[in-house]
Amino acid sequence: MKLSARNSIKGKVLEVTLGSVMAKVKVDIGNGNQINSIITIDSIQELGLKPGDEVYAIIKSTEVMIGK
Repeated sequence: MKLSARNSIKGKVLEVTLGSVMAKVKVDIGNGNQINSIITIDSIQELGLKPGDEVYAIIKSTEVMIGK
């Protein structure tokens, strides 16, 4: 698979929480850090996502905000 996004972080699925249409995927990216992603339930099913799966969090954005 080739993507135009250059920011990808390897991790492991910790949790998949299903809603009525969307789902939250919690990914452990190491050192006690996590990334959450909101994707469709159809995508969860197509990818067969479940806790323990190794995945990539792929970040494609025109801006990155920093807060302090």
